[in-house]
Amino acid sequence: MNTKNIQKITKALLCSLMVVTLTSCLDDDDDNKFAYYRPTALVTVRPAADSTFTLQLDDKTTLYPTNLKTSPFGSLEVRALVNYTEEEGAEKNHVHVNWIDSIRTKKPVPTLLDKDNEVYGNDPIDIIKDWVTVAEDGYLTLRTRTIWGYTHNKHFIDLVSGVNPENPYEFTLHHNAKGDVNGTMADALIAFDLNELPREGKEIKIKLNWHSFAGMKSTEFVLPEKPMAAHFGTADAGMSAHIE
Repeated sequence: MNTKNIQKITKALLCSLMVVTLTSCLDDDDDNKFAYYRPTALVTVRPAADSTFTLQLDDKTTLYPTNLKTSPFGSLEVRALVNYTEEEGAEKNHVHVNWIDSIRTKKPVPTLLDKDNEVYGNDPIDIIKDWVTVAEDGYLTLRTRTIWGYTHNKHFIDLVSGVNPENPYEFTLHHNAKGDVNGTMADALIAFDLNELPREGKEIKIKLNWHSFAGMKSTEFVLPEKPMAAHFGTADAGMSAHIE
């Protein structure tokens, strides 16, 4: 393989693994050739009692993998990026999974009141407006951006609940860089399992606060009504190996 091709493949892989937008890092001529390296969807990997699994594409669409009989993440439910192609001649929503990589998926943690910053950290972090920053299917998935150095320390990102006694749907995102505060800006994905929030079958409005590089910020997400379904535990794996 010549040097030019190696550079193109490396560039394509970096586009995918550095937490992706739909805007290609590649030239137009490369789009089809390297489409394999880019995720085509953000999904919830949902295992079933019979060891099969489905991919929840959004709150109304379920995908059925044809080339994988069991989930690569066992019996655990996680958010994931996936690259898939539709099977020609197959039933609707039956897809071939080219690759799948899980996102660090965790539950919110309770507020410790005036000790939140001490325990959960107060290092700045930004939330990027992007197609992978979304509330859906019982999860809040965020594309985050902060400084990453060369210590190889894991960064801890936590969604703290109970920060407003009058609003159970208000949270604060905390970031503990564990001293890894000198380096360059880079992105990471993280997802939070909100399935245990009181919902009464209705959509809810999530308020999120965080300490950004420009000071405190807040935004709101609408978490759509989620159909009743079996819910399994969450886990971490895959491309978010540098955050906890």
